[in-house]
Amino acid sequence: TAGTFTLNRVFAAPVKWDKNIVYNEAYAQAIVVNSGVANACTGVEGDEACALEAKTAGEALGISADAVLLGSTGVIGMQLPMDRMCAGIKALPELLDYTKEAGTLAAEAIMTTDTVSKQVACTVNIAGKEVTVGGMCKGAGMIHPHMATMLCFITTDAVIEKKALQKMTSDIVEDSFNMISVDGDTSTNDTVLVLANGEAGNDPIKEGSSDYDTFYEALSYVLTELSKKIAGDGEGCTCLFEVQVKGASTKEQARILAKSIVTSNLTKAAIFGHDANWGRILCAMGYSGVDFEPEKVDIFFESNAGKLQIVKDGTATDYSEEKATEILSQNPVTAIADIKQGNSEATAWGCDLTFDYIKINADYRS
Repeated sequence: TAGTFTLNRVFAAPVKWDKNIVYNEAYAQAIVVNSGVANACTGVEGDEACALEAKTAGEALGISADAVLLGSTGVIGMQLPMDRMCAGIKALPELLDYTKEAGTLAAEAIMTTDTVSKQVACTVNIAGKEVTVGGMCKGAGMIHPHMATMLCFITTDAVIEKKALQKMTSDIVEDSFNMISVDGDTSTNDTVLVLANGEAGNDPIKEGSSDYDTFYEALSYVLTELSKKIAGDGEGCTCLFEVQVKGASTKEQARILAKSIVTSNLTKAAIFGHDANWGRILCAMGYSGVDFEPEKVDIFFESNAGKLQIVKDGTATDYSEEKATEILSQNPVTAIADIKQGNSEATAWGCDLTFDYIKINADYRS
């Protein structure tokens, strides 16, 4: 079992519960998730609700309450309706199934303002054994993870050491879920959980081995694709917006620059308007806190309609506005910024900012 969680100082009761399990030697066997109520800022009653959820699920499944992880998403400050929750939990074991259809039903059940369910799976060969990694997630608003509301649950049949799985998960999250932003808000409930049951029968995967690298690639693929699905389903959005920063002195500098661009509301609004307003990109880079020379920056836009350089050495090129608009009218759209001071790079994902985002969030509780 491995996991990463929100760094918001105000974190939900289920996050507290999960941390106590994941960061100890407990072996989780189940995850109970509810949608509609976040169980955040709910005091002692919220903590007691978590304990009752886990106890009820444990009894229904024949496992320890300490083997049950929890996830909640929805409105902050509301108490969970525990009578209904417990009744639902008791009824769920009979519905459990290994089919793809059952997985889809689970992915759909945890949606809030999502417009589509989000699932990814792949298989890899580990020392002659087929190993599967599959996951589902939800999230469309309050997405700016710093480990939105973002919940992600991964299962695998791999045999892997707990320490290796935790390190791998934490490292991959830095370049996947921690590189997406829809609205700049970090949720109280952000959670990524990975459960491995060992049914594949492979030799235990250890850090530093070739098998570690192979499994890392598989888990990275699943987490990255799920991240992009969340970014591309941002509340009210019309397109996935990818930002690549190249030529940075360090990986961290590249990450900061990419996140600054993809989080910029002015840039996101320009993407919605199919407007090649490159000044907003350079501006977002400038206030990121990263030291670079603006006079060296090259900026490109790219999509299925082609690739176009709009800035060379910090000033505009003689580009075609018509071609730029054509490129920006596609889905997805990529902005590439090369600061030409090193060999490090990073990619962030977000979406455009539309009128519908305001409508959705203005009416969220009503």
